[in-house]
Amino acid sequence: MDRLIYTAMSGARNTLEQQGAVAHNIANADSTGFRAELHMMRAVEVKSEALPTRAFAVNASVASDFTPGPLQQTGRPFDVAVEGKGWLAVQGADGGEAYTRNGSFEVSPNGVLQTRDGRPVLGDGGPITIPPDNEIVIGRDGSISAVQPGGKANVVNVVGQLKLVNPPEQDLVRGEDGLFRQRSGAPAAVDERVQVAGGFLEGSNVNVVDQMVTMIALARQFEMQTKMLQNAEANDRAGAQILASR
Repeated sequence: MDRLIYTAMSGARNTLEQQGAVAHNIANADSTGFRAELHMMRAVEVKSEALPTRAFAVNASVASDFTPGPLQQTGRPFDVAVEGKGWLAVQGADGGEAYTRNGSFEVSPNGVLQTRDGRPVLGDGGPITIPPDNEIVIGRDGSISAVQPGGKANVVNVVGQLKLVNPPEQDLVRGEDGLFRQRSGAPAAVDERVQVAGGFLEGSNVNVVDQMVTMIALARQFEMQTKMLQNAEANDRAGAQILASR
């Protein structure tokens, strides 16, 4: 059979993977703090003794688009959005440190500040505990202040400090849980330059129009590759008929 079938098959396979990534991006267009996935392919020349007329398509890299998303005001005291570059540190399911841009937090029955899916939010010294029956304000530097109703006027107690980090983007990898971690697995250092906005959430950075255009282009590309597979099959069948007639 013509080797064309293998080159076309490699392209079709990777096109399907790209379509899956685009579909995942569109599905998360409304997810708070979501970062779009990027799948890129490249052509690799097939090494053989024959003429270099074949090339395989391989998945060159799986990356993320770290462009900030739009800020949306919510007014909730436990909502926080990172302004510009930076990340919020949370505790992963394995107990290690992970990073997110989704600052939609809440307080557990035990008073621990956590994400919506129950992951503790980390401060400089570990998970942050919020005192009950207090008015909470999150400052631009990530400090969490509590004001007790009925207490002394102008008395503000700092009860915690969000761990804000800004590791190099090329060192971050996305886990299956959607959280980012450093490739080395080591926790990132605190970056005092990172600022947050209390009462805001960051929207997804997915551009739905661009993703739909990409989906259409990938569908046409896949159609072309399947036609190449059909042509390879037709060539093989015609060649077999010629040989059989001799």
